[in-house]
Amino acid sequence: MLPSGRGGGAVSRWIFEPGHTEAEFRARHMMVTWVRGLFKDIHGRVELDWDRPLETTFRGEIDATKIWTGEPTRDAHLRSADFFDVEHHPRILFEGAAIERTGDMHAKAAVDLTIRGVTRPVILDIAYHGQWETPFWVGDENRGTMRRIGFAATTTINRHDFKVSWQDDLPGGGVVVSNEVTVTLDVEAINQEDLVRTGAIEQYRDQAGGGAAAG
Repeated sequence: MLPSGRGGGAVSRWIFEPGHTEAEFRARHMMVTWVRGLFKDIHGRVELDWDRPLETTFRGEIDATKIWTGEPTRDAHLRSADFFDVEHHPRILFEGAAIERTGDMHAKAAVDLTIRGVTRPVILDIAYHGQWETPFWVGDENRGTMRRIGFAATTTINRHDFKVSWQDDLPGGGVVVSNEVTVTLDVEAINQEDLVRTGAIEQYRDQAGGGAAAG
């Protein structure tokens, strides 16, 4: 997300590749171990100017109904009104912008995160993983190359701030589920111009929120 001196100052748009983008969360269980879960159906976009990387903006949405922890009974409980209440709030939304460069390939971003219809400000620590040109094939036809970028963003939230508030007590003052939850977002994004040029855009139209991939 942080290179400079490329692109002639033009703003470029990058579309999340949902098959290789995921959000992982980690919460303490029964005071003694960690439970991890994944969201895989994530769509969004990044807009950046290589010469002014701190003007980077991004937005995305996560399908909360597809939460996965590897245990069906637990997943059903997490979808219920005790936690994410996906019947009434099926999407987790995030929108933000870079605010501070903290290293050659690292930055902080300010984000408005919405869970269960509750929006709170969150600070992300972001690591940019670089850019690569990759081939795109349709059957035996080589459609050319597509530029991809990748980054990881991490934060810790208090789930009660978003009304994800089910809890049960343990003897000795313990709790079943920790209040603090660590979140990691891993994103792979493809340049929109390359998606259009290769014809791959048809796979991504209207997937990045508000028609972000259109045009």
